[in-house]
Amino acid sequence: MSLILDRRVTPARPDLAASSLRDRVEARAFADPVPMRVVAPSAPLRREPRPDAPLDTEALAGEAVDVYEQHEGWAWGQLKSDGYVGYLPDDALRGDAPAPTHRLAALRSFVYPGPSMKLPPLAALSLGAGVAVSGEAGEFAVLADGGHVWRGHLVEAGMFEPDFVAVAERFLHVPYLWGGKTSLGLDCSGLTQLALAAAGVASPRDSDMLEAGIGQPVAFDDGLDGLRRGDLVFWKGHVGILADPDTLLHATAFTMSVVREPLRAARDRILARSFGAITAIRRL
Repeated sequence: MSLILDRRVTPARPDLAASSLRDRVEARAFADPVPMRVVAPSAPLRREPRPDAPLDTEALAGEAVDVYEQHEGWAWGQLKSDGYVGYLPDDALRGDAPAPTHRLAALRSFVYPGPSMKLPPLAALSLGAGVAVSGEAGEFAVLADGGHVWRGHLVEAGMFEPDFVAVAERFLHVPYLWGGKTSLGLDCSGLTQLALAAAGVASPRDSDMLEAGIGQPVAFDDGLDGLRRGDLVFWKGHVGILADPDTLLHATAFTMSVVREPLRAARDRILARSFGAITAIRRL
């Protein structure tokens, strides 16, 4: 009998599902995953295989993807990092791409065709992107695909930031983008997930998943006393990070950007205008 499962993290459609779900869902066919990797600077993951479909999230360079179908320019698959399922542009993926050895620690950095900042850049990577480094050329890391990135912007894949809040603060004033997860634009849960990942904390993608699956609950009342830097504040459909006990850092459609603002003022405005009351506060 088919179960009702979250479509965001369940690789199952009426016509096709992952072979690992054979005994759990009904589908006309099942497929084994084909391991692939994102080779574009970032790739949109959409709800349907068309360019004007809603953007659910973005996958960064180097991310691993289990692909179950490739058809007419789209790959339907599941991100290995957080389990999100959707359609990615086929040309953003490769099956033979090497695993990342390093990740981008800067907010954004250019990829050059050679070891010179004077050359026209080939692409721009965003914080968290993974790259495979094959050598060095002066101050530049040489990538396996021939690109060059300034070494000062990279850290080894196993090195993590000590303070995820400081990572989130680097995104101040970045534009708000629903489903976004890069320094060109991101949403509230994208900001939170990116910052946590930079600190070595794996987390789910959306705010309701974060509220259900990360950290421990913190008791709170109308005074919002006793909170700490790094506490996550949740509303129905929204999440913010405490930069200090009285200041909320979040990507918000109210300003269409990442901002810092007084927690209580944000609480009162959100209660009156959009997401209602705070539903939870959680601490890592």
